[in-house]
Amino acid sequence: MMTLLGISPQLLFGQLLIGLINGVFYAMMSLGVAIIFGMLRIGNFVHGAQYMLGAFGAWYLLNLPDLFPSLGLPSLNYWWALVLVPFGVALIGALMERLFIRKVYELEHAYGLLLTVGLAMLIEGLFNVRYGAAGQQYNIPEALKGGVNLGFMFMPYYRLWVIVAGILVCVATWYAIERTRLGAYLRAATENPDLVRAFGINVPRMLMLTYAFGVGLAGLAGVMAAPIYQVSPQMGHSIIITIFAVVVIGGMGSISGAIYTGLMLGVIEGLTKVFWPQASTTVIFVIMVLVLIFRPAGLFGRETVAAHAADMSTARPDSILENGRLWMAILAIGGTIVPFFIYPVFGMKILCLALFACAYNLIFGYVGLLAFGHAAFYGSSAYVAAFTAASWGFPTELAILSGVAMATLLGAIFGWLAIRRQGLYFAMITLALAQLVYFYAIQASWTHGEDGIQSVPRGYVFGVINLNDPMAMYFFVLAVFLIGFGVIYRIVHSPFGQVLKSIRENEPRAISLGYSTDRFKLIAFTLSAMLAGLAGGTKAIVFQIASLADLYFQTSADALLMTLIGGVGTLLGPIVGAIIVVTIQTELATLGSWVIVVQGAAFVVCVLFLRKGVVGTLEDWLSARVERKRIAAGGGAPVVERSSH
Repeated sequence: MMTLLGISPQLLFGQLLIGLINGVFYAMMSLGVAIIFGMLRIGNFVHGAQYMLGAFGAWYLLNLPDLFPSLGLPSLNYWWALVLVPFGVALIGALMERLFIRKVYELEHAYGLLLTVGLAMLIEGLFNVRYGAAGQQYNIPEALKGGVNLGFMFMPYYRLWVIVAGILVCVATWYAIERTRLGAYLRAATENPDLVRAFGINVPRMLMLTYAFGVGLAGLAGVMAAPIYQVSPQMGHSIIITIFAVVVIGGMGSISGAIYTGLMLGVIEGLTKVFWPQASTTVIFVIMVLVLIFRPAGLFGRETVAAHAADMSTARPDSILENGRLWMAILAIGGTIVPFFIYPVFGMKILCLALFACAYNLIFGYVGLLAFGHAAFYGSSAYVAAFTAASWGFPTELAILSGVAMATLLGAIFGWLAIRRQGLYFAMITLALAQLVYFYAIQASWTHGEDGIQSVPRGYVFGVINLNDPMAMYFFVLAVFLIGFGVIYRIVHSPFGQVLKSIRENEPRAISLGYSTDRFKLIAFTLSAMLAGLAGGTKAIVFQIASLADLYFQTSADALLMTLIGGVGTLLGPIVGAIIVVTIQTELATLGSWVIVVQGAAFVVCVLFLRKGVVGTLEDWLSARVERKRIAAGGGAPVVERSSH
């Protein structure tokens, strides 16, 4: 039968073997993520970097004599690495938990995810600086070289070892957490730490060890992966998004779900490579979408009562920095003057990314939903605008509107799928959905793969204004930005915007007042996608190219970083953040991977020390100054406002 289908048994079973091996790594990695999320409520995005540390740790031990020739150290083989490296990565994880992760336990869960994103960028960026994109070779240990011919396929001993050992590790971990007293203490410590302390147990130490154990699993997976895949700084980054998709499918925090789903999806991915190779990179994300439609909590997850949206806003409505009409005039005047002092291209890049960040801030800052997939709207609009302008000859304004329409449609679909979940669930769902768009763009013929759509004509505005003139192009982009900024200001200060703020601050109360909060959030998400599309389509015309970088996860991270640096939920914050981030990227462009290191450090600093951002901090300073003047003028003690919720 397989021969009739044109598929040889060797190909089928070979791909099944590869799928099972991938499934083992998915299961081990997902298990660590599920443990950390289930016990600590931290979406550990740095897990991929810790997996990479495991692989590099094995490579370091094997090459000790070459790395440190003056010390006379012996080379430690795979078996030593299998014992020492997971322990070493766990120690690094414990230190990381003590210095960084512990500081966000009491904060909104989004902060933990943002912190680990920054730590991942920092670690992977440093390894990129040192090793570049080239991978390091790690040979299979002598005892596991060779294999056995099963007749229908050749089974390498090392791959058989990975399958058996990986499954045993997963089962042992599940048993320790679900069936032992220690596991019961761990679960109790996360649900009722005061009660556990009453039994004389050091809860902070237990949480630190839990994080270290989850990280150690990633290190172990990295050691086992080193002889199969090249040891490279990108190996963790390429797998972590898939891992979070696996965890979402299995059910966030479900230990058994992580194991079963990881193994199952690895096999499905292997079979897809046999029957439909082009879909193998997206099949996991397609399954995730289908699961979320019919079972939002995942296959093995349990429905929980949704918490209200995260209130991370730093804005003070009475601040002069929130006077949209005033700042519209200032931005128009300042924007008109700027191109005479800086390169117009630099100014246009700031304007496009500032509009993108403002669009992101609409959903994150004013609704409280942490999304990780806005690159899909920005990039899809860029591709559609570039294609319609270059291939169909659309006028510039119509090409941009075509991109905006595509982004709006995607926003409505993504929102409908994701809006039923909140917090980390919502972030992971939007990230995985964005990956679907990214993988589609890689394979579609009209997007031209890695080359992108180039030589996009700028054309004429209304058939009159020639946008090939840099100054004309700049003022067109300034007009687009001001329109987008004005729309956002109008949304935020409308009755609709007031409802969004009430949802952010106390969703149960908004529901009790009769508002359909899911509908309001869906509309806001779609509007945010539309404005992100406006920024993306304009960018494609400005730089005359649409590329995979527009759809890549890093683009979503840039929007998030700009919002954080400037001030979440502030009118001017995303603009200030865009100016800072674009300036840093431009100044450090010649330093390559150091840009990622700096951006990762900026994430960490913002989450730990500057959560209100530049504008939010400035608003606090101005408010305190006004209050001091009022008191000095005899206004009495400051009035403490009572919380309305």
